[in-house]
Amino acid sequence: MSGTSLDRRSIEELVDRYAATGVAQDEAELDDDIGKYNRLVDDIIAVEAELKSRTGDQRTALMKLYDHPNMQVRLNAAHATLAVAPEAARALLMTIRESRWMPQAMQAGMSLRNLENGVYRPN
Repeated sequence: MSGTSLDRRSIEELVDRYAATGVAQDEAELDDDIGKYNRLVDDIIAVEAELKSRTGDQRTALMKLYDHPNMQVRLNAAHATLAVAPEAARALLMTIRESRWMPQAMQAGMSLRNLENGVYRPN
């Protein structure tokens, strides 16, 4: 997904793309397809960067994915919104950790630990 194609998309289209990419990322992880997973991470990062670059930092639009049926999508949305909605994002990370739905629960737990230890600072 190139930057030019992203800058022409509406916020709603970007959120939809973000969710679809998260689902595909979850499937790639389950299939142990590391190459595909890594390419999808690049897409996730690109959409987050595009939303951040929009007037007023539109990453808050990803909060509507907090209730998405796919756990990977929820985890990605929590990570993406830590800088713009820290309390809500942390609460979602705690919920994911407590769900024990692997591997996302482990990833959420590590993120919370890194936030608490100051190893990770969202921007």
